[in-house]
Amino acid sequence: MTNFADLNLCPELNATLEALGYREPTPIQAKAIPLVLAGHDLIAEAQTGTGKTASFALPMIERLSKQPGNPEYHDIRGLVLVPTRELAIQVGDNTLEYGQLLGMRVTSIYGGVRFDNQIRKMKRGADILVATPGRLLDMLKQKKLTLEHLEILVFDEADRMLDLGFINEIKALLAFMPEKKQTLLFSATLDESVEVLADALLNDPKRVQVAPRNAAASQVRQRVYAVDNADKADVLSYLIKGAHWQQTLVFTRTKRRADELCAALQADGIAALAIHGDKHQRERIAALAAFAEGDISVLVATDVAARGLDIESLPQVVNYDLPNQPQDYVHRIGRTGRAGQKGLAVSLVGPDERRFLKPISELINKPLQLQPVPVAENGKLVDGKALPDKQSGAKAKTKARPGKGGKKPKPAAKNAPQPTEEKAPSRSAGRRSLFSK
Repeated sequence: MTNFADLNLCPELNATLEALGYREPTPIQAKAIPLVLAGHDLIAEAQTGTGKTASFALPMIERLSKQPGNPEYHDIRGLVLVPTRELAIQVGDNTLEYGQLLGMRVTSIYGGVRFDNQIRKMKRGADILVATPGRLLDMLKQKKLTLEHLEILVFDEADRMLDLGFINEIKALLAFMPEKKQTLLFSATLDESVEVLADALLNDPKRVQVAPRNAAASQVRQRVYAVDNADKADVLSYLIKGAHWQQTLVFTRTKRRADELCAALQADGIAALAIHGDKHQRERIAALAAFAEGDISVLVATDVAARGLDIESLPQVVNYDLPNQPQDYVHRIGRTGRAGQKGLAVSLVGPDERRFLKPISELINKPLQLQPVPVAENGKLVDGKALPDKQSGAKAKTKARPGKGGKKPKPAAKNAPQPTEEKAPSRSAGRRSLFSK
């Protein structure tokens, strides 16, 4: 298949895709859309950034549009379950955009915002609802909505949902749904817990895989630099300034580390904001908007941002702290090198983190070799030309002081917003058998 016209979508969807500049379907879209249109249950494994949202949203809209619902109150006929509020917003916005010419009512609900505001959003119902499991379960228990008319159920980022411990919420939600429905499961990785979920919920599913299992994006250059823990903030500042990096997403292991690094970068003249689970929704939205629009150049995040961020042409991702779960490495660096573009993933590895390199290398089937911090020349990092040790204190250690080394961050950045996950049970909960007693 070479274009969307070959996928037998309705004229309204084709017109929308043309207006959005979509010319050719991605591999996951070309394989998944016909199977969903044919009514099959589906398990789809694909890396982040490969066009998964359109793979389920377009055929879902197509199928639901064949039987228009009540214009006064839109019964929920399509449901997309997602692990985080960030992903709920993104998927909801994209799906609404795809279905605009067909009059599809699409609504997103998620935790972290006022319950009564979300109830008002559902006053006229929704043809397609995008939701996090906890908030949806709360609304169903309080009888604020019903899923009795559900026709299509989608699990997006299923592995992340299980990692966050939502298995009990998923089991509870099933009791509110009709037994007969089409179920689609999309995931970046398929581990044992995802397979258990699929076996329990899907009926004779078709399988689609468009990338090697657990592979990191081939268009992403991966660099691993040996750094003393105490020097990480200074080395990162040196790399950002010396290589003239713009739109750099930096991952830390904890919320506190994210805030501390953000403050250090700001003091060193780099416009940066932090996002993590303790940030209010309004802060989160403002921070993401500032980053997407280029008002800030660095977004510091915990793994809450590893899934669901949809930022075009994100050139760099930095593992300020190397993740101790190998799959998190794949998810993080998948934020760059999207849609065929090239990207750079840099990991700053302290002595105590070197033990994490081997399992990551085994997972992605690629050796990750420690290198010294390179010299930055003419806006580029020069591999093989290391920053001399004695210069690392002078050149890399530009100790953060207000007003030194560049512009001060814009005042608006101070109060900027930041993303949060819906509160979930422990990670271990998602690793047990789906229907274990």
